Amino acid sequence: MGKSIHTAFIPGAGLGTRLRPLTNSMPKPLLPVGGRPIITYAMEHLRAAGVKRFIVNTHHCAEKYAEAFPDSRWQDVPIIFRHEPVLLDTAGGLKNIEDLIDHDERIIVCNGDILTDLPLLPLLQKHSEINTQVTLALRSRGPLLNVHIDSEGFICDMRNMLNRPGVQSCLFAGIYIVEKTFWRGLEAGKIESVVLPMVEGIRQNPRSAGGVIIDEGFWHDLGSREEYERIQSLFSGIR
Repeated sequence: MGKSIHTAFIPGAGLGTRLRPLTNSMPKPLLPVGGRPIITYAMEHLRAAGVKRFIVNTHHCAEKYAEAFPDSRWQDVPIIFRHEPVLLDTAGGLKNIEDLIDHDERIIVCNGDILTDLPLLPLLQKHSEINTQVTLALRSRGPLLNVHIDSEGFICDMRNMLNRPGVQSCLFAGIYIVEKTFWRGLEAGKIESVVLPMVEGIRQNPRSAGGVIIDEGFWHDLGSREEYERIQSLFSGIR
């Protein structure tokens, strides 16, 4: 996997409020699509790219993960589960697994509620090329184009927080590479979106975060009831 990324963090602790009542007693990444949990599609994608262990954080209905993965493995890849008694959001969840990451290791983060087969090699190559703390996989089209990149592929703004429009506005695909140095800007126990420390890093160093547009392959965010049911129908038609 390029610069040898062997660990993937798949956030799995969210409440899935937009998918209620389906998520009242089930974590969103464990909802079925095509007869298997959504999260296993991310695992399959990452395993094919060379990942050798998964870390999944848990909170809501955490016991369901033990039921879905009783031997803490998916196929031949081990899964480390890290429970959050208090839901920490994306930055807090990342900080909460810091001790599981070697001091010089980089990891790939992949949301557990997306279905995609976008190629990961361009992301790995871009990360190596521009030498940033974080590098995001982006799409040029989508419902929320709120990540702004400059002509060299550095992210100059997110959510218009810095008023730096750059040359193109993109969709964040929910997949990114993180260097261990990024953890220094995170505060243990702080409930915070990962966007905020990313934007603060950009404010301090315009070359701290990068992005690469990868429009190849399919990409679906199953965060809403409507999109989940649409994909369920699609998979039912295929089977």
